[in-house]
Amino acid sequence: MNHSKQIQKVIFAGAGPGDPELITLKTVRHLRNADMIITDRLVSEIILDSYANPGALILHAGKQRKREGSTPQHIINELLVEYALQGKKVLRLKGGDVSIFSNLLDELQALNKYNIPYEIIPGITAACGAAAYAGIPLTARNHAQAVRFLTLHKNEIIRPSYWKELAQTEDTLVFYMSGATTSDLVKQLLDHSINPGTSIAVVEQATTPCQKVFCSRIDQYEQEFGNRNYTSPTLIIIGKVASLHQEFKWLPQNESGRDLYFKPVTKNKEEEVRA
Repeated sequence: MNHSKQIQKVIFAGAGPGDPELITLKTVRHLRNADMIITDRLVSEIILDSYANPGALILHAGKQRKREGSTPQHIINELLVEYALQGKKVLRLKGGDVSIFSNLLDELQALNKYNIPYEIIPGITAACGAAAYAGIPLTARNHAQAVRFLTLHKNEIIRPSYWKELAQTEDTLVFYMSGATTSDLVKQLLDHSINPGTSIAVVEQATTPCQKVFCSRIDQYEQEFGNRNYTSPTLIIIGKVASLHQEFKWLPQNESGRDLYFKPVTKNKEEEVRA
């Protein structure tokens, strides 16, 4: 590698939850100036087509819970370091916000190891985007005083004592990346005595033209939606505020195509880059 050029700051930026207009002006400026962009799967192609430097190398470093084609984290770390040491203007573009349920820490540690400078630009996280586009105020007065961001990949990640706390709290619960485990999530909360009348809203492909919202009482979820396979990305909102969707929804429910908006993971970019 040629390390003779001056090392530029690596830019970490959030692209927002899906709608390509939910992106900051600062991120747009860096997209236009970048030499190399490493982007997540959940970044709208419209953003890249509209704002990316036409001469930039764009690598799709997708992740889909260990499915074929997902890019290992260590490869992403290596790419950030390698191109930064070449003096390239590197932009790491993440869906939503850069610091909410992402591997930002791993990537920062990789850069620190080589004393590579960086800058972090926030973005609109999925919880805020999904709630807004579903007409659900996350901390509506007389409904919730706080909101918790969580994720559920496997049941054992959450201790039984914490399940009990979650079931009894009046806080709004927002679960990221849990579409495939929604039935398990509902069962755990019911088993730990959540109020059966508590509302649950499952927001599929939030803020995009393909957005769908599935809302019910939590004790009726399995009967109404238990057999449904949700399209990624899916976000789950549980609490009194979820019931507000029916009254304040403003975006029409899209009943047409699925998997039309986000780029699928089709190829391991390690092979493409190293070829």
